[in-house]
This record gives sequence, structure tokens and C-alpha cells, in this order.
Amino acid sequence: MSLEAFRPSRPLTLGVELELQLVSLSDFDLTHASSDMLEVLERERFPGNVVPEITESMIEISTSVHEAHGPLLAQLRAIRDTLAAAGDRLNVGVCGGGTHPFQQWPERRIFPKPRFHEVSTLYGYLAKQFTIFGQHIHVGCENGDEALRLLHSLGRFVPHFIALSASSPFVQRHDTLFSSARLNSVFAFPLSGRAPFTLSWDEFEQTYFARMERTGIVRSMKDFYWDIRPKPEYGTVELRVCDTPLTVELAAALAGYLQVLCAYLREGAEPVPEETDYGLQLQPLPGLPVRLEGTLVHPRSYDTIGLKEDIEATLARLRPLAADLRARDALQYLGSVLKQGNDASSCGASAATPAAPRAWSTPRWRASGPDTPGSARTGRAPAPSRPASTTRRPPACASTSCPDCSPAWHAGTSRSRCACKKACCGSSCRRRISGAGWTWPCCRSC
Repeated sequence: MSLEAFRPSRPLTLGVELELQLVSLSDFDLTHASSDMLEVLERERFPGNVVPEITESMIEISTSVHEAHGPLLAQLRAIRDTLAAAGDRLNVGVCGGGTHPFQQWPERRIFPKPRFHEVSTLYGYLAKQFTIFGQHIHVGCENGDEALRLLHSLGRFVPHFIALSASSPFVQRHDTLFSSARLNSVFAFPLSGRAPFTLSWDEFEQTYFARMERTGIVRSMKDFYWDIRPKPEYGTVELRVCDTPLTVELAAALAGYLQVLCAYLREGAEPVPEETDYGLQLQPLPGLPVRLEGTLVHPRSYDTIGLKEDIEATLARLRPLAADLRARDALQYLGSVLKQGNDASSCGASAATPAAPRAWSTPRWRASGPDTPGSARTGRAPAPSRPASTTRRPPACASTSCPDCSPAWHAGTSRSRCACKKACCGSSCRRRISGAGWTWPCCRSC
């Protein structure tokens, strides 16, 4: 099967895909709920598109094509609210975040779809370890040559998007000392990394892709897990390095930033990309897990640049273009992220204190509060360790006297959950269940 012809699209149009976590509201672990969630959503009028992902503990949503940041944000909020309502019917939470902080990958199940089983057969255990969650941003291009030029020009700014979106400091109960540990799972795949350097679509199609296709390694662009890749069927270039943020506001702001950055690059404001540009690397300072505190080394001047300072300087250069593209709010939001820290830092990641991911929570993703980082309602956060589970769902808590717990009932069903007012109120809050011989943890024990 040859590579699809590049389908022209309107330049600088936008689309966003988000991979989302499905968690049990009983213990906050990932749950195999994608089939049930998709079935519920089929009965609703969904303000976008939703599809399964490689394991049954995740789904992927995508927006329509947009021309500006504002309408894109409005649609993401509508999608969020629809998902939250569907999740409430299933006792399932929908979360952002690049990794789940304490899930165990051997417990994941491959979604029953031929392509996913093919990937699982080809890559073995890596397929289940691929239960990670990213944001993909599409920007429209007039032709394949423009897509490749933008792809390689954007390579110099990839660290910006990694640092601004980073929300995956924890993996299997451990502080990884990375802001974006998700990317380490992506890099395990042999067809990850960067695209081969060429600025000609004909050369890419007839030389590189045709050779890879003849080997039987690839059949379409879906088989490449590059940081940035062209998508000829959509007529876009797709940035894939972002973690799924904890809020839709940040997701929309990142898309707005990429749109304005592509407009800037289309004007020829930067030198024509060269293969040596990939020498620009992110160099985190020793002991600092937050990538915003890293440095960049420029491949042509060899100057060392603070990453945060480089992002600030880029935002300043883009402001005139942002006004024309109605993306000023997006850049302003990212300026607030630079001041207050990214999602990874708000999760409490620290080289000295491996803490629970305090800001990682379903309410943070679902909150519709103020549009500034750190001000969304965070609710209670899960502890980094996984609580003991029961084989049956308890009918109700036998006691409501705990000052820090109150049962939250699902009318007409046997499901129940406890909504704690504190992140942890100790093991003394465990209550006996009426008519059953086991204990239900109303609150997570310390």
C-alpha cells in the first residue's frame, strides 16, 4: 500500500487529539472501562469524536477543525463536560496527565481491535506499557513540501512543548525525576524519535517511505511514532511530544502556541532548517526534574540558553502574529505557566521528596473554574500506593459519622463511593459494611 497523496488543507487550521485516563472512582486506579464508556457515548450527541485506544483503560478524543484558539477551547470544554457526565453514570473518572501514577502495566488489557492486536503481537509487552497519555496537535498545510519544512523547522521548538505540557513525573508509584516520563515509553519503540531529514515530499515518498514499505516494516504513517510527523490524509503536520495536560485550558493554549509558531515559520522568520539543527538538545540541570529549569544548546551558535528564557523570548516575538490569529489568550496563558510552573511541578514531584501527585485528580480535569494555571479545583488526590481492593462493590457505608467522609450515592444502583473532604484522614475512617464481612475504606489510609 503506497503512501497516500498529500491532501491540501487550509494553512494554519487546527485540530487536537487527547488521550485520556479512565479511572475507578473507588480506588483511582485505571479501570477497563473504554468499551462501556464508548457504548454510553454512542447514545449521546458528542461534541467531537471519541475512539478506543490501545488498552481498555484509555480513550482518545479529537476536535473538529478550527481556525482560532477560542472556538477550539469551547469545544474542548464541551467534550470534557460530556465525558464527565458519561463517566458519572459508570462510576468512572476521566483524567488528564501523561502517566497514571501507580497503575501496573501487566494488568492492562489490549482493546479488541485488529490493529491493536497487531501492534501487541509485533512489540510484545511494550504495547501494554504504552498505556500513556499524550496530546497531538494538527496544523493545516498547503502541500507536502510545506509540511516537511514546518516539521523540521519546529524541531528547534520541541523542548518548549515538552516542558510546557509535562505532566508525567510518576510511574508505578515512583517519582521518576523526569517531568515527562511518558516520553521514555515512546522512545522504546524503534520507529520513534525524529523524522528523516528531507524537505521534498516526492523524495520522502519515493525514497524513504517506499523503501520502508518494501521491507514490510510499515504500511502507513500510523506506524511511525515520531515527535512530529506529516499526516497526508489530513493535510497536516502533527506534533506528538506533549503530555495530556491536567486541564483543557492548557491543551487549547498549547494548540494556539503551535498555530502562531507555524505562522511565524511560514513567514521565513527563521533560517531554512538543516539536519544539523537536531543538535539542539534539552539539557536538564542535575537534580532538577522540572524541564522548565533546563537549558538549550543552539546547534549553530553553540550558545547555552535557559529554556524558560527561550520560551519567554519566543512568546514575545509571536505576540503581533497572535493578535492577527486571535491567539493572544493562548500565549498569555502559557506566560502564566512559566511563572507558576507546569503540571509536573504542581503534582509535587521533587528529587528530595517523592510525594503523592497532589494535583493529579479527576476533579482537576473536570473542573470548569478560572482559566489560570493552579486555580482549578483539584479535589482529593490519590496516594502513590494502591489500596487493597475488594472483589465486590459494597452496597453502602454503614456509618456516616466520620467527620471527613460522606457517602455519595448513585440513585437506583448498587454503586457507592465516598467523597472525602481531605486528601487523607487515616485508617481510623474504615467502616464496616452492613450485611457484609469486609471493610470498605471510606478514606485512603496514610
